[in-house]
Order: sequence, then C-alpha cells, then structure tokens
Amino acid sequence: MPGIGIERMNETPKDSKPEMTGTIAKSQPTASGPIKLEAIEFTAYQKFMIGLLALLQFTIVLDFMILSPLGDILMKSMEMSTTQFGSVVSAYAISACISGFLAAGFADKFDRKKLLLFFYVGFIIGTFFCALAYNYETLFIARIVTGIFGGVIGSISMAIITDVFSLQQRGKVMGYVQMAFAGSQILGIPIGLLLANAFNWHATFYMVVVLAILIGIAIVFELKPLTEHLKLQSDKNALQHLWHTIKKKDYRIGFIATAMLSMGGFMLMPFTTAFLVNNVNIAQSQIPLIFFFTGISTIIIMPLVGKLADRFDKFKLFTIGSLIACVMIVIYTNLSPVPIWMVIIINMVLFMGIMSRMVPATALNSAVPEMYDRGAYMSVNSSLQQMAGGLAAIFAGMVVVQQTKTSPIEHFDTLGYVMVGLILWCVYLVSRVSKLVKAKRKMETV
Repeated sequence: MPGIGIERMNETPKDSKPEMTGTIAKSQPTASGPIKLEAIEFTAYQKFMIGLLALLQFTIVLDFMILSPLGDILMKSMEMSTTQFGSVVSAYAISACISGFLAAGFADKFDRKKLLLFFYVGFIIGTFFCALAYNYETLFIARIVTGIFGGVIGSISMAIITDVFSLQQRGKVMGYVQMAFAGSQILGIPIGLLLANAFNWHATFYMVVVLAILIGIAIVFELKPLTEHLKLQSDKNALQHLWHTIKKKDYRIGFIATAMLSMGGFMLMPFTTAFLVNNVNIAQSQIPLIFFFTGISTIIIMPLVGKLADRFDKFKLFTIGSLIACVMIVIYTNLSPVPIWMVIIINMVLFMGIMSRMVPATALNSAVPEMYDRGAYMSVNSSLQQMAGGLAAIFAGMVVVQQTKTSPIEHFDTLGYVMVGLILWCVYLVSRVSKLVKAKRKMETV
C-alpha cells in the first residue's frame, strides 16, 4: 500500500522472513501440527491509524449514543411521544441504510481517504443542523442528514482496517477502535449531559461538531492515500459491482448476522434513560455517573476481549458474551427502584457482555469479503445493520408507552425478552460466519 509499506496478503518474497508490516506472518510447519498463523506487531503508522480511527469513531458513536441519555430531556422539552422519539432515532439509521446502499457500488472505486473525508464533512454539517433544531420536525430532518453521511463512515473505516491489518491483528484493532464506545460513555456522554444540564441540549451537539472538525483536519494532513484496492478493480460499473457483492451466498450470511447483531442494541437504547429516570427513580443529574462507570468497565474489557479474540476461537468468545448479555438484559429490563450503585453494577456487567459479542463478531465478519469487494461489502453490511436498527427503534417506540411526561415507561421488559430471542438467533448466524471464515483460511494456507 503506497506510503504504508504493507505487502499484499501471502505475497512475502521467497527465502526471506516475513516483515512486521501488518501482513499475515507464516511460521514453519511443526511436528505437532499444521502451519500456524502468528500475530504481528503494529508498525508506527498502524498505531497512528488505530488512534485516528478510534477518535473518528468516538465522534460518530457519541453523536448517535447521545440521543439515548438526552431522550428524557428531548421528549419533555419538545413534547415528543415515545413513538416520535423512536422515529427520531430510526431516522438516522434508515437514512444511513439508504446512503450505504447507494454508496456501496462506488466504495471500491475511489481512494478510501477521499471517500472518508467526503462523508465525514457531511456528518459534521448534519450534526451542526442537529444543534440548530428547535422542534420534533427539525430534529427529525437533521438526523436524516446526519445519517446519510455518518452511517457510511463506519463501513469505510472497516474497509481501511481490513486493508491495512491482517486477520491475526484485527481482534486487537477492533478492541482498540471500538474503545470509542467506552470513550463516549466515560468522557463524551457525561460531558455532553453536563453541558445539557448547565446550558441546554443544543450545546452537546456543538461539542461534537468542534471535536469532529479537529479530527477532520488530522485526516486531511496526516492520513496517507489508501489506493491498493484500486489495482484489483474490474471494469464493472457501480450497479454491477453492487449486484456482484449482494448475490454472493457467502456474503449474504455475513450481512444477515451483522444486521441481527445490531437490532437488539437499537431496541433498548432509545428508552434506557427514560426508563432509569421514570421507573428506577434515578435523578437526571445522576445519569452521567452511570454512563461514566459503564464506560470504565467497557474500556477495561475491550482491549482484553480484543487480545482474547486473536488468541482463541472468536465464535466461542462471542457465545460467552451472548449468554452474559442475555442474563443481564432480563435483570436490567425488570428493574424496580433500587440504589444507584446497584444500577451501575448491573449496567457495567451488561455492557461487558455486549462488547464481548461485538469485537469477535466484527473481526470475523471482516474476513468474509475479498479485497476487491471490501468497500462494497462493508457498505452493504453497514446499510443492513442500520436498517435493522432503525426498524428495531421504530418497533421499540410502538411497544413502550408513557402516559404522561413523568409516568413510568411501560412494557420495557417486553423489549428485553425480544432482545434475548434475537441474541440467541444471532449465535446461530455467527456460527455460520465462523465456519465460513475457517474454511476460507484453510484454503488460503494450503
């Protein structure tokens, strides 16, 4: 890859030792078994890319995640019903889904740096419009604009990670990059809520805009061009490339698994703060504390899960995380008024389970597409993920009910039981992805 010094997979020159540049390093066959694939140290530039992508993801995650803790404030200040708030959350997801499909055919036709910059600038503009919103209608439109651009950035980042890092490195990379989720809870959400309580909720989105502009400047001046995939392109046009990607059976398995992976999170997320405030009797001023400690637990578990995902079977790790998540979801969605320390502990363990699912599943899914399809695959994958999440948010808004602004949220436990069912189904789907990836790796090492 130009400027990065990364050789294409499995193209190490003969009679030379594999270089530590992000490719797969093959060890010699041993008497105890077949060839083993060893993990490789990161280069200085790879470390920089991990940091940059993590910061970028921080702004994307924060922009999306902040709606949940602001949910109770927004519903009260804008006099929105649960159905309307669910539609605001889903507006981002569904618009991101549509833009992802439209971008999929072009995702492998351009320098990934230029593509990333285009959509990140659009994301900044959309977030600025969110800060200017003054009622349900304007916020709904602003979230559509933000989703059109922001929803594609994750897939571009995934394509970059897959281009630059070998499969033996990706578990650790995913662990670090997805620490952005924890960072948004430790720093982003608490600070955003403090700004919302001290000034108003608009200040929270202005904060995201300022951070994103700084990160955008770093991308312009520090990120090198990413064009290696262009050497492998065929003469298919955008629509043909998109159809070529969708029609592959192996790819469709990955699409469905990832879509179902996101559905449960979207289902609970929009109404968690409203549930804690109105059902568990947690004061709005204490909500930042809950997110802070949850983020602490996540930032501890993410690198650990990433390392475990590179050393052990990713599917087994995913299954363990899924079982933990199922138990904690049932407990969480059936909470009655309890002390805040108990809510913090339950929330911490719940997110440990959820994150233990996300890292190995994402690493597995990144190994499904071929290099020349990665941009399109990640775009379609992200689109289906967003669509599933948007439908889940709409479903949640229709299921839960709040009679008045201060009434308890009803039927939240129903969402929990539905989410457990989706998680168990997802275990089966990810098992198929795992078998597919293992078969693919076996063929590559023959």
